[in-house]
Parts: sequence; C-alpha cells; structure tokens
Amino acid sequence: MAVLRRVAGKLGALLLTLFLASLLVFFSRFLVPGDPVRFLLRGRTPSPEAVAQVTEQYGLDLPPWQQYLDWVAGVLQGDFGRSLQYRQEVSVVIGERLPVTLGLVLMAGAMIAIVGLIAGVVAALNRGRPTDRVVLIGLTTLGAIPSFVGSIVLIAVFAVQLGWFPTFGSGDGGLDTVHHLVLPSLALALAFVVLVGKITRSSMVDQLGREHVEVAASRGLGRGSVVRRHVFRNAIGPILTVSGLLVAGLLVASSIVEAAFGLAGIGSLLVQSVDRLDFPVVQAIVLLVVTAFVVVNAVIDLLEPWIDPRSAAGAGAR
Repeated sequence: MAVLRRVAGKLGALLLTLFLASLLVFFSRFLVPGDPVRFLLRGRTPSPEAVAQVTEQYGLDLPPWQQYLDWVAGVLQGDFGRSLQYRQEVSVVIGERLPVTLGLVLMAGAMIAIVGLIAGVVAALNRGRPTDRVVLIGLTTLGAIPSFVGSIVLIAVFAVQLGWFPTFGSGDGGLDTVHHLVLPSLALALAFVVLVGKITRSSMVDQLGREHVEVAASRGLGRGSVVRRHVFRNAIGPILTVSGLLVAGLLVASSIVEAAFGLAGIGSLLVQSVDRLDFPVVQAIVLLVVTAFVVVNAVIDLLEPWIDPRSAAGAGAR
C-alpha cells in the first residue's frame, strides 16, 4: 500500500505539473508581441477579408479559453495543430527532427555520465592529493566553456585540422549518424560534465567519512568492495537527482549546438519558430521538453527507494 500511495502521489503531482505547464505554455503566446496572421499573409497587403479568413481558419477568433480547450483536446490525441511556417501538421514537423535531437542528447548524456562519474570518483578517492586538484581544475575549466565556444574549438581542431569528423549535418543513418554526432555531443556535454563530476565527488566524500564505511573497512573488506557496496551505492541518490535536472538543460542547450553543426533537430527548429512566430511549433516543443523533464524526474523519484533504501526509510519515518 505504501508503494501504491507513493506511485499515486507522484502520478498526481506529475499530472498537476503538466496541467500548470500547459496553461503557461499556451497563454504565454498572448504576451508575445507580433501577429501570427500577419506572418501567414507575409509578402502581400492583406485585405480585411483575407485576415478574417485566416483568423477563422486557425481558430484565432475564438475566446482564449476556448482556444486552450481545443488545443488541449488536440494534444491528448497527438494533434498539436498546424505549423504556420511549414503549413504541415506540427507532429509531422517535429517527428522529422526529433530523432536527431534524441540521438544528440543520448550521446551527450552517456558522455556526461561516464566522464562525470569517473572524474568524481577518482577525485573523491584521492581527496586532498594532487590528483584531486587536477580533476577539480579540469572540471571547472570545462564548465567555463560555453557550448558555442566548445563547438567552434572542436570543429577547428578535430574537423578542419585533423579531419577526423564531419562538420555539418547528421549523416545518412546508422554508424554514419553516430560519426556525425560525436563532435556535437561532445560540445553539448562539456558544460554539464562539471556538475555531475562535482556532485559525485561531494557525495562520495560525504559517504567516505561515515561510520559504517569505517566499520566495513575495519572488518577487512577490500577497498573496492567498500567503495562499491557502502560508498557509491549510498552516494547515488544526489547524483541521480542532478541527472534528472540535466534533461531539460540538454534539450534546451541543444539548440546552440545544432545551429553550430547544421543539425536539423528540434533545438534549431525552436529557434526558427520563435523568430517566425510559429506559435503551434513553439508550444509543442516547450510542452515536450517540460513533459520529458517531469517524467524523468518522476521516474527517478520512484526508483530512488530501490536504489537507496535509506530514502524509503526516511519517508516512512516522516
């Protein structure tokens, strides 16, 4: 029953968050300067009849609350409306670009997890030694490099000078796409590795000083066994929490990297749509980002008691 209550509570919070996010996403467009009708009729001098026709066609003449209800009803059925700039269904426009962004984010996430965890563990196990200082300085340096600067440097070194990787596009699928996404993924991961690395180090250092770790070591357990069973497992909670927060950051930051490497993903699509007042596309992308962020964090919260039993015990005590 406790598990069911926890799942029900998380599901309720998730639905409430998505509802509030949908309100914010939809009604924020009324605060943005610019008229989507004028964009639709660009290149010509619109007559009042043409303006009225386009306004009615896209439902812009309805009251805001009615537009919102129609939009939500469509979203629940997978219909996000029609793109104003592409004159296609929004789901089709996003569907064509989503695989590129997902591949970019997944590769960047894998790089962040591997490099951040290894760097944090190495720094924690060598706390106070030169290795610790070198790792911290390296992480801080990486964190200070903006994505667009990292993209330029990577292109100049590994694409132009060495010729190891392509500089434009997402390839033709399969291994070719992976080859094209290596540099963009690395550029996207640079700014986020420092966060995972420092959180890992901090959490590991905190656990290394706990009494149960000293007791386990005094009983003759090997250092590797102590670190794996008593330190890293108990330190994983904060690391997972931070990893969940990175989801939205990666999706948003991907727009800069996609522009630098000429990738046709949803990040570059979002920038174009904002510039051209393509509200249906903007609303759909923002809602997808919020949904991904909320769902990932809800899953992490649900998995945490199985990963770290102390969190479940603490929740029960409260």
